[in-house]
Amino acid sequence: MRNAVHSLIVASLLLGAGLAHAEDAPGQSAAEHPARGMTMTRVESTFGAPSNRLAAVGQPPITRWEYPGFVVYFENQHVIHTVAVR
Repeated sequence: MRNAVHSLIVASLLLGAGLAHAEDAPGQSAAEHPARGMTMTRVESTFGAPSNRLAAVGQPPITRWEYPGFVVYFENQHVIHTVAVR
């Protein structure tokens, strides 16, 4: 049940934001966006500070960081999805 709720929250966030999954975006390589499993600390040291940080929502906590060109979703302290802004 917990995984189903988690998946629903993530899906809602992604669909509501009107975003496309970065791994499927043409012309974008893994080096251009954070990879799944990276920590918040590593994302910030590699890509710099995000332009916007949104507070954690739900349980487990899902946090969203916005960068120009992509958005990163974290569960606790680790990347679960990176999406390209259309």
